[in-house]
Parts: sequence; C-alpha cells; structure tokens
Amino acid sequence: MNNKNFYITTTSSYVNADPHIGFALELIQADVIARFKKQTGYDVAFGYGTDEHGLKIYKKALEAKKSPQEYCDEKVKKFLGLKKLLNLSSTHFMRSTDPFHVKAAQEFWKRCYASGDIYKKNYRIKYCYGCELEKTDSELENGVCPIHPNLKIESYEEENYFFRFSKYRERLLEFYKKNGNFVLPRHRLKEIETFVKKGLQDFSISRIKSKMPWGVDVPNDPDHIMYVWFDALVYYISTLGWPSKLTQYQKFWPGVQVAGKDNLRQQSAMWQAMLMSAVLPNTKQVFIHGFITSEGKKMSKSLGNVIEPVGLVEQYGTDAVRYYLLKEIPTIEDGDFSHSRMREIYNADLANELGNLISRVEKLYKIHQISTASIKPHLLETLKVAGYEVHLNNFEFNIALEEIWKEIKRLNYEINNKEPWNKSKDEVELSLKSWIHYIRNIAYSLQPFLPETSEKILKYFPKKSISPLFPRLSS
Repeated sequence: MNNKNFYITTTSSYVNADPHIGFALELIQADVIARFKKQTGYDVAFGYGTDEHGLKIYKKALEAKKSPQEYCDEKVKKFLGLKKLLNLSSTHFMRSTDPFHVKAAQEFWKRCYASGDIYKKNYRIKYCYGCELEKTDSELENGVCPIHPNLKIESYEEENYFFRFSKYRERLLEFYKKNGNFVLPRHRLKEIETFVKKGLQDFSISRIKSKMPWGVDVPNDPDHIMYVWFDALVYYISTLGWPSKLTQYQKFWPGVQVAGKDNLRQQSAMWQAMLMSAVLPNTKQVFIHGFITSEGKKMSKSLGNVIEPVGLVEQYGTDAVRYYLLKEIPTIEDGDFSHSRMREIYNADLANELGNLISRVEKLYKIHQISTASIKPHLLETLKVAGYEVHLNNFEFNIALEEIWKEIKRLNYEINNKEPWNKSKDEVELSLKSWIHYIRNIAYSLQPFLPETSEKILKYFPKKSISPLFPRLSS
C-alpha cells in the first residue's frame, strides 16, 4: 500500500438539531490535518456525514409532522453547507439514509453474523435517549446519565439482536498494547483500556420495527431494524465505497477518526470489535477532543446558549472562527467560547499582530520597490525548527499555532527595533527581503489553519495591495 495515502473522518452528526460549534470544532480539526497532509505530499481523503436514523430523529420527525425522510432531507442541507461555511477541504460526504450506505450496513451485519457474533435474546435495559446508548448502574450518577442529566433514564424489556462484545476483550487489549498511539491523547487510551479490562457486556444492535420503524432493516428479519450505533459506525468505510466499490476503500483504509470524548467507547472499542468480527482492518488512529462550553456554561437549548457556526462566521469571518477554535479551545480538553474573548483574540492576534505585520511590510515594499526574484517561496525552515510539523502530527493545533505566532511576534519586534521607515532603500533592502521571505513561510504554514488568509498572502503579497486581512473590531 502506498504510505502517502491518508484518510481522515469525523463522526457522522445527528440531524435532530442544527449544527453546533462543537461539531464545527471537530470538522475544522480534521480539516487542518487533511490540509497539512496534502501540503506534505499525501493523497488525502477527508470525509464527514450525517447520522439520520434512530429514536431521536424519529421523534423529531413526528413532532414536525413530517416523514423521517422528509425531516432528514431538510436538515441535512445545513450540514452540507458547512463545507463552504467553514472552508473545508472535504472530499467525501455520506448520509446514513443513502441506499449505498444501507446496503453496506446490511453486508457488515451479515459478516458479523457469519462470525457467530450476532444472536437474539430477551433483555431489560436502562437507556439514555440523549446518548442513544445502554447504561449500566455504574455509569449513572444519582440514577441519571452524567452527560444528559436533564433526561430521564428509560427502562424497558424486549427481544433484540445482540453483538458478542464480550468475546473481544482480550483481542482489544492486545490491539491497544501493540498500538500505543491508537487513541490520542494517551490518557484516553488508558481510559478505554480500563473500561475494557473490567469486562465487556454484549450490546443490543436491533430494535423492534413495530415500535420504532426508522432504521436499516435487519437482513432476513423484517421485524427488526438495526440499532442506530451499529448502522452509523459502518459509515467510516461505506464512505470509501465498501463493500462493492473497493478502489478507494483499499487505497485509504484504515484511516484516522476524529471524535468527541463522549464517543470514546463507540469509536475505540465497539467499532474496533465490530471490525474484528467482520474480518476487516482496524482503524489506524482515533483522536479524541473535548467539549465546548458557552460563556462558562454547558450549552443547552433550555438555557438558550447554544452557539451555531453560521452566526459566528457571519459576525467574525471564517478564518477568525477557525483561529479561535484551534487556538483557544484546548486540543484535548474542554474549552469555552465567549464573544468577549473572541473579540480580544481577533484584535490582538489577527488584526494587530498578523494583519499589521503584512500591512507594514507591504507599505515598505511599495516605497522601495526592491526585487523579490531571489526570495524562495514555500519554505518552512524556521518553523520546522520550532516543531510546527511535530505538533500537527500529534494533533496539537494550539501549540502549532503558538509556534507560528512566535515567528510573527519576532518579525514585528525586529521591524520595530530597526525602524525601516526612517532608512534609505540601500539600508533596508536586505532586511525587507528577509521579512518578505519569512512572511511567505508563515503564510504557507498557516495554510492548514487559515486557508483563505494564507492564499491571499501567497498570491498577492507583497506586489499587490491586500485589503486589511482582519479589520479591527470595535469593543
């Protein structure tokens, strides 16, 4: 296999609500890695999509007095629109209602069944509607789900199909041991190892169709549909054309999955066991990010503090939103969004430091009109020394940006000290060439993070005027 092929994907997002800033963070993080890999010579596939089955969707459609498919068809437009809104370099998009995905999920079921890992039984469960997951008593706090404390835990008994998750305890532990960087950050790998070591319970993978008809039909059993998580996880490979269009699948799988911390169990244990059962290669790596709070509080519709990316982009611009989420939200832990902090960072980092640097050097060039023929574009020597690539390979977006900004600050400091506006062309020419050279390096390094800004600088700077990249915001 060509090791210069790279596949990265986010989770498939539920369409029961409009896209929120947390999913925007996940998409932007994946986009940065996709752009970085492409920049370093990889052939890149970058996928995202929508999860359109399950109880949440069914209930929302009933509330809206629409068929589930009509409801999904309307909602999915906003998720498709994220590509343009957030300037994503995505190459693939898959809906779980797509007929191709449905057939892929059914084929995956058949393979797990053939491995002896699917069986039927009666059982009683405790179920979190918010997570769409079964919950054991040890996972509940005061009888409620800690992630969705406002939702009542549902309890019911019925006949379902089950997946033999318990069979894969030892194989999963061995897989984690052999692949020490399988889950990043490392403490999340320790977390899932601890979960698996305690022993695994077989989990339900179907629902009775007469009670909840919205889902993928179970092969050879018209009375059941697939449980939403079983169906949704197959999206990672159906996106690439598995099982009938194998050219891209064989080229790009296994890949890297980006997910929130509430998805750790599903991505790094359940899905991996399912892949083992279906006799398919395991995921290459899973990167887990944290949650975003709003002005210090958990986002919820009841509080009216849910932040949607559309409004943010309209107010601040795409690259500014990308910058905030990548710099201000800790890469592996929870972070907060506030408009006051957004304005502060926008003015200080983007307008004053980056924007002012470009503006000052551009004006000096126009005054002195030096030759830039000897300046080589697209070099990264300075930032490579600072560990720019190492940080991105470790998903350390905020630290990589800090290294780039050190270079921006250094150039601004050097310009202030040399006071080139008080000197002749001969006196400033060497310094000006150096500054233009390093600004091009900075712009090239910023390409995965701020693609629009980077393109403007690389395309026009310093010979053509660039309107203020980030006009200052009033307080």
